[in-house]
Amino acid sequence: MNVERLSKRLSAVSNFIPEGAKLADIGSDHAYLPCHVVKAGKVPYAIAGEVVEGPFQSARKQVEMEGLTKQIDVRKGNGLEVIGVGEVDCITIAGMGGALIATILEEGKEKLKGVKRLVLQPNISAISIRLWLLGNGWSLIDEAILEEDGKIYEILVAEKGDPKSVYTEKMENQLLFGPYLSKEKNEAFIDKWTAEWNNWDRILKQMSQSSQTTEKIEKKMEIQKKISMVKEVLGE
Repeated sequence: MNVERLSKRLSAVSNFIPEGAKLADIGSDHAYLPCHVVKAGKVPYAIAGEVVEGPFQSARKQVEMEGLTKQIDVRKGNGLEVIGVGEVDCITIAGMGGALIATILEEGKEKLKGVKRLVLQPNISAISIRLWLLGNGWSLIDEAILEEDGKIYEILVAEKGDPKSVYTEKMENQLLFGPYLSKEKNEAFIDKWTAEWNNWDRILKQMSQSSQTTEKIEKKMEIQKKISMVKEVLGE
């Protein structure tokens, strides 16, 4: 892959990295993102962290191939283990589940001292990240949602601050849909939640055809509540 032309998803992530930031990209895979922003002159220095041997070696090869070994340090380790306190001021974590990203942040909390910005791109369960930010003094300052190759991705951008400041009295809805995304309601947002609605409808039909236990009744009520929330946000 030509790092000068990132995928639409990683390009959107890179847009939220501040100029001149010292970056750590956690779960960097081939280190495409740090290579891109360093080559473009957006950041002077980056760490590419990988826990799996194969992607770690791929990242090292990519950085060597791009001639960026003095500006990008490829490190092997789990989550935020690869950085020292105060070493970076921006962290990106992209291409994982939201629950895993939240776990990485929770387990590496001590390493977040001095970090000014988090740019997080979950493949699923963005709500897990919003809940973690809410409970840990990080304010959501922006969000994006986009479609690429038939998949829909959300990006969450956070800085230290009052985590409740972006939420209104409809916090439960906004934690699920995103306070910024549910205002904008772009095409990707509508497509995502229409698909979720259809999926939940299908599950409800399947559940109604089987014997009803207390657990199933509770599950049905939970799904029906989510469908109501989707209907409200989509204005249907």
